[in-house]
Amino acid sequence: MTIRGKAFIAGAFEHPARDLPNHSVAQIHAECALGALADAGLSLRDVDGYFSTGQLGFGGVSMTEYLGLNPSYVDATFVGGSSYLSHVGHAAAAIAAGKCKVALVTQGAKVRGVLRGPKHTADTPEFPFETVYGETNAGIYALAARRHMHEYGTTAEQMAAVKVAAANYAQHNPNALLRKRVTIEDVVNSPMIADPLHRLDCCVVTDGGGAVLVVAPEIARELKRPCVTVLGHGEAIKHSGSGPNDFTSTGATMSAPRALAEAGLALGDIDYASIYDSFTITVIMTLEDFGFCPKGRGGAFVADGALALDGVIPVNTDGGGLCNNHPGYQGGLVKIVEAVRQLRGEANAGTQVKDCRFAVAHGTGGGMSRQASVTLVLGREDS
Repeated sequence: MTIRGKAFIAGAFEHPARDLPNHSVAQIHAECALGALADAGLSLRDVDGYFSTGQLGFGGVSMTEYLGLNPSYVDATFVGGSSYLSHVGHAAAAIAAGKCKVALVTQGAKVRGVLRGPKHTADTPEFPFETVYGETNAGIYALAARRHMHEYGTTAEQMAAVKVAAANYAQHNPNALLRKRVTIEDVVNSPMIADPLHRLDCCVVTDGGGAVLVVAPEIARELKRPCVTVLGHGEAIKHSGSGPNDFTSTGATMSAPRALAEAGLALGDIDYASIYDSFTITVIMTLEDFGFCPKGRGGAFVADGALALDGVIPVNTDGGGLCNNHPGYQGGLVKIVEAVRQLRGEANAGTQVKDCRFAVAHGTGGGMSRQASVTLVLGREDS
């Protein structure tokens, strides 16, 4: 069974706040849910499918009660920051199978000012081999960046070009956490976090979240708002048991071809890309793994202006996780929302891709030693 054209994103909402000290996490979920429903012109009464990471309460049970939902289908998949892209693919499959017709995907998070604990809990199999040595997300991606530098000659200045491109877009986004334009020098002169990653190579940390509404074709036809077609979905798990663990590549080498094949599209058909940007090196490696440039050429590719609006492939036109929003250390849902904006022609002034027909949204969940990569291919309603 294919999900191509079997479901549509009818509503999308990104919480406008980045610091919510007086909100509960459930309240953030609810505000995002209501925002996406309002965007689509639907209500909670219409929802019969609910998708969340299950991190708040008992799976999806607590939030369905909080929202007053009685869904016929629930999915609490959790694969880190790529979870929400999985949810859209899973929702489209559930709709195609007749399990539900209006699927709500929500994210809510509060992490500002909270000191994060160990990356893995003591009952995970990797805990005694990694966490006891002080493993951190920044440290893992620093290893990847350093290896990429060693293998391919990538430079700190080339990685900084990803941040510069994000900041150039973020200045147009009134809700972005960081709206100030930066230079290559600003990035490489910012404090070192985990060599070779500087502070400005790292994503922001925010409260907030978002929501999207995935609906059956017959529902989409009744709505007044333009919808976005779900064309393809690909998932991949990369871990040490998958063979030699190359720290210079991601699971996008597997998930992207799967999603594009289901969509029946080639990479050259894609007009816009929402690429997970936990760190600047994440974008470089993912672009290579998609095939936007040859392996090892990602640094030069971004340094040559490929990510700009008039470049080879505009990327993260909302400012991305590097400047705009990365709620709860999980930025995948925001990637979907910006892709929807681009396909609807509703991106911020100065960042709209001309005649945007096809987009990819990609998430990277976890670290480099083990990760979940999820790719969505989305199209304009008339595609």
